[in-house]
Amino acid sequence: MQRIFEGNRNWVEKKREDDPEFFERSAKGQAPKYLFIGCSDSRVPASQISGTAPGEMFVHRNIANMVVHTDANLLSVLQYAVEVLKVKHIMVVGHYGCGGVAAAMSDKQFGLIDNWLTNIKDVIRLHEDEFNFITDEEQRFRRLVELNVIEQVINLSKTSIIQNALKEEEPPQLYGLVYDIREGILRDLNVQTTNVMKRYEHIYGMQ
Repeated sequence: MQRIFEGNRNWVEKKREDDPEFFERSAKGQAPKYLFIGCSDSRVPASQISGTAPGEMFVHRNIANMVVHTDANLLSVLQYAVEVLKVKHIMVVGHYGCGGVAAAMSDKQFGLIDNWLTNIKDVIRLHEDEFNFITDEEQRFRRLVELNVIEQVINLSKTSIIQNALKEEEPPQLYGLVYDIREGILRDLNVQTTNVMKRYEHIYGMQ
């Protein structure tokens, strides 16, 4: 822990040198434009990979960047971000090499987390034809990372919070991104939820 405290003090000193009023300004409140829903993987730090400064991005992270409709933690973050902070952009960010996705692809048991990984196995079920058509194991892994992001953006669009926000004049925009750890690049999957929601409006639509 000594390393953590030393690192903190060094960061504070450097921050005050670069921007003497940074901490005083930060203490007055936050007004982020972005909500980042990402994986808990330590190699995917939200602010660093997006080049954003403290105060610019609201962040929620869990195993494999999931949007699960029974996850009160995620829903609380989402509601606060949308209704209080008025974020303009919401991104689900997955990453190649995700351990959670890899575990979901296997037939092994890992304990409590198996219940969480079932949500990713459901993504395999939804896209089983495409998934099984890919014979190269690494390509299947990468594609499942992408499919998982796509499905989580769709899950995001189905929440009552986003459904209500879409009625506003300037609703937040939804994005599905994948981070390539080997290259450090973020890739936009261009997830389009409009057609999906229109097709299933009779099921998911809210008045």
